Amino acid sequence: MLKETYVCTSCETAYPSTPDIWKCPCGGLLKIEWEKPAFSKKEIQSELPGMWRYERALPFHSRCSVWEEVTMGEGYTPLVPLSQDDPHTFVKVDYMMPTLSFKDRGAAVLIAKAKEWGVKKVIADSSGNAGTSIAAYAKRAQIECDIFLGTSTSPKKVAQISAHGANIRMVDGTREDVAKAAQLAVQQEGTFYASHVFNPYFYEGTKTYAYEMWEQLSRVPDTLIIPAGNGTLLLGVYQGFCELLAEGLIEALPKIVAVQAENCAPLAEAFYEQRLEKVSVQNKGTIAEGIAIAAPERAAQILHATKQTNGYILTVNEQEIKGAHTALAAKGFYVEPTTAANYAGFLKHRRMAHERIVLPLCGAGLKAI
Repeated sequence: MLKETYVCTSCETAYPSTPDIWKCPCGGLLKIEWEKPAFSKKEIQSELPGMWRYERALPFHSRCSVWEEVTMGEGYTPLVPLSQDDPHTFVKVDYMMPTLSFKDRGAAVLIAKAKEWGVKKVIADSSGNAGTSIAAYAKRAQIECDIFLGTSTSPKKVAQISAHGANIRMVDGTREDVAKAAQLAVQQEGTFYASHVFNPYFYEGTKTYAYEMWEQLSRVPDTLIIPAGNGTLLLGVYQGFCELLAEGLIEALPKIVAVQAENCAPLAEAFYEQRLEKVSVQNKGTIAEGIAIAAPERAAQILHATKQTNGYILTVNEQEIKGAHTALAAKGFYVEPTTAANYAGFLKHRRMAHERIVLPLCGAGLKAI
């Protein structure tokens, strides 16, 4: 029987892994500790769809393949050269997912876990993509779903969430106000909080990005350039590579370079002030809505992961984002502004000769533009 435990990242108190807990009473965030079986390339089940080829590395009961009732084939996305002129830079086309964003990785695992627990309703808050993913997978799992969104959310993302049958609850305020409203509803209704920020099962899904890179490249890239707001992809990738390192399957962690929009860059501010704690800034407005997080809850973990890999954080302005969007489209990749911000960061990165770099293309342009 699989034994899973929640552990507070602040006070280190341990709790049983249940659908009723999403944060420690001390205010700390949770991580999952479980007895992972040994994993190697022999354990990759290539006959399974998408990211579920790494089923042994995911926290599900071995005799209960509940994910089979939820999956839509998410994961194992193409890893292709950015251009023929640059054989050392690759993009992972993670917008080739059922709901057109990388968030499907985390949503598929989180909703499958909710179904395994017998959850009947979930609540989530989002700037768009995570809400879309949660809504889609909840509908497929026949779980009722409420999604809290800010009034500034892209109309196309709102329409997509609505199409998946979720009950949309609009909040007039900041991204932080939206999260507070969702958390209050969770408390009042006693409902499962399917948060891509707070619920650590979401990161069990996004870590598969690292497993796929390792398998597709047959090695670890030198550098990963990743857009960072709440850090759901960055932290998942870091976790995945740490697991591969612990298994002796890789020899070193790749450098992580996080990219933020200049108009909303609390992580960059903290990094250059050499702080390892949550920082709050004013969101001055950015088209890269997916990383417009003024006070990231997992800031300390994001900063720690970046420093542990000898990485750094850089910022890009609105004109650089727009220019990067045009440049990526000219290469055949039509992405949303948040991914364009990441490419703008790549263009500012001072690369070494023959440095092997991977960039995620996180969301499709059709979702936001």
